[in-house]
Amino acid sequence: MPKTLLFIINPRAGRTRPNANAALFDAVARFCEAGYLVSVRLTAHQGHAAEIAAEEGASFDRVVCCGGDGTLNETVRGLMTLPSPPPLGYLPSGSTNDFAASLGLTGGAAEGAERILSSAGRRLDIGDFGGRPFVYVASFGAFTRVSYSAPQSVKNDLGHLAYVLEGVRDLSNLRSYRALIATEEEAFDGQFLFGAVTNSTSVGGFMKLQKDQVVLDDGRFELLLIPTPANGVELQNLIRSLLLRDFQGAGIIFRHAACVTVESEEPFPWTLDGEYAAGAEKIEIRNLERRLEFSI
Repeated sequence: MPKTLLFIINPRAGRTRPNANAALFDAVARFCEAGYLVSVRLTAHQGHAAEIAAEEGASFDRVVCCGGDGTLNETVRGLMTLPSPPPLGYLPSGSTNDFAASLGLTGGAAEGAERILSSAGRRLDIGDFGGRPFVYVASFGAFTRVSYSAPQSVKNDLGHLAYVLEGVRDLSNLRSYRALIATEEEAFDGQFLFGAVTNSTSVGGFMKLQKDQVVLDDGRFELLLIPTPANGVELQNLIRSLLLRDFQGAGIIFRHAACVTVESEEPFPWTLDGEYAAGAEKIEIRNLERRLEFSI
């Protein structure tokens, strides 16, 4: 029996446009040359990648998705419903590709296909946001609305700049959120401008963590919180820390944790890997250590 590969493509994501079709054909050809019987599925609507992965993934030896962080998130969500999900390969083609940056994935589709085929496989942590899987970040507050509010066409045309422009516009509506945020070891009670539970060196394409601060398979998240400044001095210190990307500097809380609980009297919106997620009065965010095998 030939080996089988399910290739899920988001035709609307970033560089996955008509002028990039040749590169995708090259990737399919390389998979076929390696002995795979390839079945290509194009996503037609939001959530479609998750549906395809859940309904068809168990019938294949390998799954590969091509798209942005949202497409990857959907594919992982679908695979996580399977008792024994197949290995997942990723060809990034979105506007920002945060997770790809963490993994150091570079090159085009054909090079990516070669990387997937030669990979020995690596099991990575997956996040669980109140029962909903995510790949690399659950966040709330400043700039998090940007990833799902900027039109896809603008993201495709402007890439990272689209996030910056939308973020500047978002500052006019900047607000803080009252919450009690607890890890296994300590709790933080107060007003927060921003919060992120991450497993990535890049968040939103604009916030970067050092590679030695992030381990993708250690069973722990990186928790980043920005409390609301109480005065002008604290605000200046916060801005300086952000400009220098000193996430252990003044005005910033940075921790490692396997589980984060967020409680708030008024639920506020979140984003999971750049996609909108509704909040709740109490949310538990758990790290599922080495839960899914990636071909990277």
